[in-house]
Amino acid sequence: MSTHGKPKSGAAIDALELLKADHEKVKSLFREFESLCDNAEDDDERKFELVDDICYELTVHSMIEEEIFYPVLRSLIDDDQLLDEAEVEHAGARDLISQLEVMYPGDDHFDAMVTVLGEEMAHHIDKEESDLFVAARRSGIDLDNLGERLSARKDELDDDLSSPPSPVDAMEPHNGARRTPRPPNE
Repeated sequence: MSTHGKPKSGAAIDALELLKADHEKVKSLFREFESLCDNAEDDDERKFELVDDICYELTVHSMIEEEIFYPVLRSLIDDDQLLDEAEVEHAGARDLISQLEVMYPGDDHFDAMVTVLGEEMAHHIDKEESDLFVAARRSGIDLDNLGERLSARKDELDDDLSSPPSPVDAMEPHNGARRTPRPPNE
C-alpha cells in the first residue's frame, strides 16, 4: 500500500500540502515531456511512459478533489462560481485524457494535445492554489483530517486503478505502463 501524503515521520499532512505535492509531480512530468519535444529527441517510448503517468496522476488527483475536497469546500465557502470553474476545468482535462489514452506518440496532434493539457493544467493549478487553497485556509477546516481522508482515498484509488485487468481482457503490461500501447500510425 502506498503512503501518499504521509511524511516519513508518520505524521499527517494537511490536505493542501498533499494536493500541492500532486501538482508539483504533474508539473514535473509535463516539464520532462516538454524537454523531450524541445530537444527533438525522438524518444517515443519515454513519451508514452510520461503520458501514461500524466494521465494516471491527473485521474487520481481529480477524483480525490471531486469526491472529497470540492464538496467539503463547497459546504464551507460561498463561492459556487469558483468551484464550478474548477469542476469544468476537470471535465476538460478528462476529455483530453480520454483522447490521449488511445493515442500513441507519432500520431497526429499527440504532442500538441499533451502540450494543451499541460497548459490547461498549469492554469487550473495556479487558480486552485491561489484562490481555492486560500479559501480553504480561511474556512477553518481541519486540514490534517481532510488530508487523511484525501490520502486514504488516494491509496484506495491507487490499489483499484493499479490492479491487473480482469482475465477476460488481460494483456501483458508494456514495460510497467498501465495501458498497452498500440503501434503508431504508419
